[in-house]
Amino acid sequence: MAYKSLLTVATSPNGLDPSVTAAAALAIHNDAHLDALALGIDRTQVGYSYVGSGAVIIAAAMDRAEEDARATEKGLNAAIAAQSPGLRYAVETAICQIGALIDVVASRARYADLVVLPRPYGKDIGIESEAVVEAALFNGMAPVLIVPDKGMPAPDPRNIVLAWNQSREALVAARRAMPFLKRADKVSIVVIDPPAHGPERSDPGGLLCQFLVRHGVRAEVTVLAKTMPRVSDVLARHLRDVDSDLLVMGAYGHSRLREAILGGATRDMLEAAEIPVFLAH
Repeated sequence: MAYKSLLTVATSPNGLDPSVTAAAALAIHNDAHLDALALGIDRTQVGYSYVGSGAVIIAAAMDRAEEDARATEKGLNAAIAAQSPGLRYAVETAICQIGALIDVVASRARYADLVVLPRPYGKDIGIESEAVVEAALFNGMAPVLIVPDKGMPAPDPRNIVLAWNQSREALVAARRAMPFLKRADKVSIVVIDPPAHGPERSDPGGLLCQFLVRHGVRAEVTVLAKTMPRVSDVLARHLRDVDSDLLVMGAYGHSRLREAILGGATRDMLEAAEIPVFLAH
């Protein structure tokens, strides 16, 4: 499968350049079409109000959402205008309440081969950014490429790390990332602290490596000990040690609520992402 239909979503006019530039470069490199969605979001949650005031509050909130949508659309068009003139793209603008955000994003993500988004955590980043990522992954059933603040150096990562824990999510991510994996110079399947009594106890990552090699992927297996409290810390250190330029991993192996409260590998990696992260669920 090739990435022929790409989607990026903007919920603010700020910080668009890294993700838009990455999405545009991928679209041109893959001879694909880029759809860009500018969202204005009504973030109010009217719990109770005096008689007659609710409609006024809602109307004012939607007016603000329209203003935000126009500002985001302007920023999105400016970021796209700075890209190669050969880019095929379309910009759509919509407004919605925060509760309807999932449906709006999912309806577009379902028909995209890859959704390219900015990092959903950080200073001055609203909760809607995380909701957009989750809507694309869970409801849109699309793989998501998270682009860090410093961008994506090249549309073809050469040194890829694939995090493997034998989970369904990790296998889906490996399959969905195949266009990247097949073009890479090196793909390192990283297994951290493999279970001593699992189905792959004698050859951790061996079956996945065999599967990828048969597709022409230059893959090898690296087994790491869990020498730090969190798996994400071990993985992040390894990414720096091998100078990787893309991480492929399954997303949200635990429930989203558990990750939000207690943390998890997905959230931890995205919060500290220094390189692009390819996610699938």
